[in-house]
Amino acid sequence: MRIFYSEKAIKQLQELPYSTQKRIAEKMLFYASQENPLAFAKHLIDYREGGFRFRIGDHRATFDVEKNTIYILTIKKRDKAYD
Repeated sequence: MRIFYSEKAIKQLQELPYSTQKRIAEKMLFYASQENPLAFAKHLIDYREGGFRFRIGDHRATFDVEKNTIYILTIKKRDKAYD
C-alpha cells in the first residue's frame, strides 16, 4: 500500500521531536508493507477525522483507506487525539 500524508498531518509531524518523527515514519512504512494493514488498526466510531487509527507509542494517526492508499489525516498525542 501507498501512504499519503495530509497537509495537516505533515504539519503535526513536523512539530514533533525528530526521534518521534522517525519512529512514526518507520511504523507507517511497516504498516503499509503488511498484507492487511487494517489488522493493526482500530475502527473509529466517530468519523470526524478518519475511519481508523494506528497506535504509535503515545501518538495516534487517524486515517482513511481508499483502494491501495492509506491517507493519514492527523497525528496527535494520545491525550489530545479524541478531543
